[in-house]
Amino acid sequence: MKHTITVHFQNSFNALSRIIGLFSGRGFSIDSVSFGEAKEPGMARMTITTRGDERIIEQINNQLNKIVDVVNVKDLTYEPFVERELALVKVTSTAEARSEIIEVVNVFRAKIIDISPQSLTIEVTGKADKIDAAIGMFRPFGLLEVARTGSVALTREFKGET
Repeated sequence: MKHTITVHFQNSFNALSRIIGLFSGRGFSIDSVSFGEAKEPGMARMTITTRGDERIIEQINNQLNKIVDVVNVKDLTYEPFVERELALVKVTSTAEARSEIIEVVNVFRAKIIDISPQSLTIEVTGKADKIDAAIGMFRPFGLLEVARTGSVALTREFKGET
């Protein structure tokens, strides 16, 4: 089962390598990882998507909490959260195919962010399955390059209660 885990940590010299090293050293899988500065100075926030049964995920959480620089670990999987990923997709674009590509862009609420006589670069955001579907629809036109960020996630504040 896929789990989305957030890690809040002190952004020190080796903090990132310690966190990632935990996964590689113990053979835990990482589907995606993204991180950046947190709102507090000197702090960072990481979103990790991983897979495993409950025992493995509990082990991951326990081991992450033992890392000196880690302040907080949270598994968002069982609570409401919002999640997004970004992909930049460069496709071959002939004059004849350009209108078809633009239709696909519109269906996925994507954006064309660069254009040349031979290609279009498209920005797609959403959950991983939406990104996968968009890439699948662009594939017949000829994928030149694909770059993906990995998931970022935050706890959903509004939970439908009034």
